[in-house]
Amino acid sequence: MHSKRSNYIKSQKVVSAILVSMVALSSGTAAFADEVTPTTSTATVTSSSLFNDVKNGYWAEKHIYKLASQGIILGDKGLFRPNDSVTQQEAITMAIRFMGLQDSLNSSNTSTLPANLTVGNYFKPYVDLAFQKNLLDKKLEMDDATLKTSWGQKQASREWITQILVRAIGKQDEATSANKATAFADNSKISASKLGYVNVAVELGLTNGTTGNRFDPQGSVTRTQLATFFSRAEAHSNTQYANASEGIVTSINNDTLSLYVNGKILDFSLDNKTAYFTSTSDTKVALSDVKLYTKVMVLANTGKASYVEITDPKEQLDSIDTTFERMFPGNMLGVSNNTSFDSYKYDANTIFLDQNNNKIEPSALTAGSQIVIKRENVTSDKNVIVVQIKSGVINKSSNGTLQNVDVANKTVAIKNASGSLESYTWDDSSIIRYQTQILTPADLKSGSEVKYTVKNNVIQIIEVTQAVEHTVRGAIYQIGANNSTITYKKEGGSLEVKLLVDKPVIEINGIAKPVFTDLIADTTGGDQVELTLNPQEQVTKIVVINRQMEQKPDSSVVSYDAKTKLLTILDANKKPFVVTLDENTKLSYNTTTPTLSGIEPLLTNNRRINLNYISNRALSIEVLYKYEGTLYAMDTSARKLTILLANGQTVTKPYISPIIEIFGKSSSSISDVKIGDPVTVVMTDNQDNVKSILVRSSKQYEVTSIDQSSGRVMVKADSLLSQIYLDKAVIVGDGGQISQFSNLQVGNIINVSFNGYTPATAQVVKLLTGEVLTIDAAAQNVTVKNYNGSSETYKVQGAFKIVRDGQISTNLNSLLPTDRVEIRKDVDGSTTLKVLSTTTRDFWKYDSASREVFLKTQSTSEKNRFTLSPNAYIHQGDTVITVQSLKENDNIVVYFNNDIIVEIQKR
Repeated sequence: MHSKRSNYIKSQKVVSAILVSMVALSSGTAAFADEVTPTTSTATVTSSSLFNDVKNGYWAEKHIYKLASQGIILGDKGLFRPNDSVTQQEAITMAIRFMGLQDSLNSSNTSTLPANLTVGNYFKPYVDLAFQKNLLDKKLEMDDATLKTSWGQKQASREWITQILVRAIGKQDEATSANKATAFADNSKISASKLGYVNVAVELGLTNGTTGNRFDPQGSVTRTQLATFFSRAEAHSNTQYANASEGIVTSINNDTLSLYVNGKILDFSLDNKTAYFTSTSDTKVALSDVKLYTKVMVLANTGKASYVEITDPKEQLDSIDTTFERMFPGNMLGVSNNTSFDSYKYDANTIFLDQNNNKIEPSALTAGSQIVIKRENVTSDKNVIVVQIKSGVINKSSNGTLQNVDVANKTVAIKNASGSLESYTWDDSSIIRYQTQILTPADLKSGSEVKYTVKNNVIQIIEVTQAVEHTVRGAIYQIGANNSTITYKKEGGSLEVKLLVDKPVIEINGIAKPVFTDLIADTTGGDQVELTLNPQEQVTKIVVINRQMEQKPDSSVVSYDAKTKLLTILDANKKPFVVTLDENTKLSYNTTTPTLSGIEPLLTNNRRINLNYISNRALSIEVLYKYEGTLYAMDTSARKLTILLANGQTVTKPYISPIIEIFGKSSSSISDVKIGDPVTVVMTDNQDNVKSILVRSSKQYEVTSIDQSSGRVMVKADSLLSQIYLDKAVIVGDGGQISQFSNLQVGNIINVSFNGYTPATAQVVKLLTGEVLTIDAAAQNVTVKNYNGSSETYKVQGAFKIVRDGQISTNLNSLLPTDRVEIRKDVDGSTTLKVLSTTTRDFWKYDSASREVFLKTQSTSEKNRFTLSPNAYIHQGDTVITVQSLKENDNIVVYFNNDIIVEIQKR
């Protein structure tokens, strides 16, 4: 396969500062084809612009990228000055490069130019060569009446440029025979010697003229226009550029593009500055638009692709579906098709792939495997490019990282050492282990490093070599001295001992801030727990999932003997029961430091308690001084209220004049408490009447400031500021983990639950913030690329609202791709999708002390300083940059959340 682009310009000379500012991008009206700014593409583009004054999406961007990548045009300090006019000496220099004639330049300091034809020293060899190659006509140039000015510094006119370009593509003879009047309205202003060149340019589609059917022959040409003209003239040129390679895409990812070119595989590295275009459009496309086995042209320097053009989007390979039989000497594949046999020759450049698109050795093919052979169809050799297994027997051992475990379907996905994803099934004979432990598939966690063995397509062994956090379950048998170890009984009855981290998280349903003494360890009836283990096999979290003891809720004391420790009670059904207390009995009453001697005086006749026990041994006793549940009924005549407890039981208690606490209401009465309200009912010391009713409520706030010393936070809700004290509240992280007050941050969204006036818990709300990629209104799905770079699909369930600039919508289609959003659950369970506000401005400066970004303004009414979020995403394309790397006048897109900068995109 051969291309005119397949050879390098043999010499790339250093260009002086005078020339390197030559041709750049611009708009304007020139007498060249398609010089109206086209519609902007909606494709996602990750590459950044080559030059600071050439913005992404600029109408001539393709031509600038291409010519710059070919070494025909260069920049000066990152700039091209796109609207500057082109001088004649600059245009000639560019034409010589366009024609690939640098090797013919006169390297000596001598010049044959006429003395009165003034040209800059750097440009003299180019102009000399232009005369030698008949690119310029010495008589016509010397006869120019404007030679009283510098010939080289003279601005190139439209008709003069047209003549140069037609000669550069070898169409001078056609121009001579077409020397007739043009159809332009200002034909009389076109020089007689240029008429044929203008006609040829029109015929070739290089020029359409300007508005009003005019050619404007003496008008100047901008750098952008000339770059575009040369780029489009390449279709009529035979010049071959050495850094151009055209071939078939055999592999592509975010970092590398592989091409099959003339029997060889060439690899090119990709980065965020690589630009992607098609041969049929001037609009930039995304890397994802480059497909396997299509034909592309790559312009590269030292293996790094700067420009990629899709020249034919059709798959360039012929596919042959067949059955592999055996290998023959001489790199021959033996295959069968029904009753016939055939063979195909492969070479060192042939790629062999398994079902998961992972590269394999030819020897990995097994007889009977269904394969597809892909051959190129552009040469007579029809070389085999790819051989891929469609279905067959896989036997292998490898290393990788667990990506997903589907216990229901018995499948596991593993990213292998090369970064490719493989998927296998397991069966009942498969072995899963970690060190000396035998694991179940449910114990496997995504992110764990593993060794694995596959036999006959079924995974036989998975050995976890580096675990991430994982969980185990059992019953607490014993907690060691100083709370350093925990012994638990496994399902089979064997005991396992684990070290505890310094302060493991403990979670027990119904206990706000549980500690070690809240856990029940017992040889036969200890708490059923789930233990979270870190990679060092230390316990970081203990969650009580069940308690095996028997329960006697809402019992009443009959008597207690302090000597024998015998407690007699009547249970809720008025049946007597006797238990023994000991030093291991967990005690709870209205104190933070319960003791046996402290609870004994309270165990008097008719005292209400909750009792948990095993075999007449008291595991825990709770003296009841409050009830939590839902207000079920209220008899205002008899002055009694009934509470529905979490366990489904009801408790009826008398009241006289209870204190009523409802958050947000300064003074409340019993009439303010409604049936169905969640409440905490606190009893008097002798448990005979309701002392207070605390209505439980929740509200969502944004944290605006934090006072660590006092535990006070300033919060905002519905545009109103208020303060609440969270020093005694349970703080919960956005993943449901118990946290600390010190972990709260300004900007957090928190759901605060109140017991009357008192905050009981404050949970940080999980936020999904980033760029909208896709919206599926029918499936109620929104896919967002978050600021960590990963994509997440959010299922919008139940009620939701979309807030954009204060306007509310309930139509998912009102979201747009590239919108930045913050998605969160409100306290009532509904979803809010908040579209972040944005502005496009020029950067001024950054104050690191105050974390403020200053932007340049168009008017005095515009705000010019904004606070930068500590976790702000600052990037150029997909490359993360620092705010300190931004320079004055950099054009940036800024996204705000509550007037705080959360993203800066450098353009």
